[in-house]
Amino acid sequence: MAGKTRDLSYMALMTALLVLCAWLTIPLGPVTFTMQTFGVFAALGILGGRRGTVAVLVYLALGLVGLPVFSGFSGGPAGFMTPTGGYLLGFLAAALLYWALTGRGVPQAPAMVLGLLACYVFGTAWFFLLYGDLYGGDLWGILTLCVFPYVVPDCLKLILALAVSRRVGRAIPR
Repeated sequence: MAGKTRDLSYMALMTALLVLCAWLTIPLGPVTFTMQTFGVFAALGILGGRRGTVAVLVYLALGLVGLPVFSGFSGGPAGFMTPTGGYLLGFLAAALLYWALTGRGVPQAPAMVLGLLACYVFGTAWFFLLYGDLYGGDLWGILTLCVFPYVVPDCLKLILALAVSRRVGRAIPR
């Protein structure tokens, strides 16, 4: 019983970390820079694929029901209809991919990089579907808005998440 309570506590803490990371924003155009990528991958690295994915799911569920947990203190179903809504779905895709890959023995770092790519695919596709016409339907232009400016900062966040998860993960029972 104590193990389940401990797991729930760790997942709740990682969900809270995701909320805090969403609130740290820098507007850079239609896609806001946040620390959510760090939060997602720190949760996955610290808790492992299963518990980390649950933390991401809880975060998304809290936002879906209307709590202001997304960037800009937003929430509700409308939060998924924003330029960054696809990245929210991408966090879940990244978590599921990380869980699947690490469960098959893939090391954390490559699993995180592939998870980040999945997040970019979901976020860019969503942006293209909802806002592509506003930008002339030009995929290269949308990549210039939604992906290219974020690659280096996101890689730095992955490195930070990997370092933190390796350090903190030693203290967390698996």
